[in-house]
Amino acid sequence: MARPKQSPRHAAQYADLPPRGPVESLIYWRSAARSGAALGAGLALLVALACCSVVSVLAYSSLLALSAAVAFRIYKNVLQAVQKTNEGHPFKWLLEKDISVPAERAQSLAAAATAHLNAALAELRRLFLVEDLVDSLKFGVLLWCLTYVGACFNGITLIILGWIALFTLPKAYEMNKPQVDANLELARAKINEISAKVRAAVPLGRKAESEKDK
Repeated sequence: MARPKQSPRHAAQYADLPPRGPVESLIYWRSAARSGAALGAGLALLVALACCSVVSVLAYSSLLALSAAVAFRIYKNVLQAVQKTNEGHPFKWLLEKDISVPAERAQSLAAAATAHLNAALAELRRLFLVEDLVDSLKFGVLLWCLTYVGACFNGITLIILGWIALFTLPKAYEMNKPQVDANLELARAKINEISAKVRAAVPLGRKAESEKDK
């Protein structure tokens, strides 16, 4: 995807940036206007869902879109009548556009979703049935932390925070990649060191690890 046009003042900051797909371009703010619009529209929708029911949000959103389409159609018809032109239907290019999902695309998405689901189920089975004691203890600590998160935030609030983080954290990481990678490596090394000590102290952990090696 081609990068958006930038003024000379901002051209230098995009010179060394890696190419991104359309979704990644929004997340990494390759075009501030598009990314800001996506962030704002998503926040507006999520805040509306937090205040109203899903049915109400869908109904009002659809009604707003329908009203805008009808008003634009009437405006174009009146304009054509006044100017005595025959430009046709204002949404002709959208009506003629193929919006069907190819069967191959649907099958590939279903296969990818099935693979992720199977991997998640296998991992959950491994953690809940304590195949590796240390990994299950880590999972238990994570679940314990989530109880505090759930006590402070509801589901829609977490989704709103996640939406904001989606548009801020990747860009912040891209701008500070060396420092973040260095700190993450230190944290990973510390966690691996603690995990190794726990596995060495717990016989069950050593047994599970030896079975994996076999």
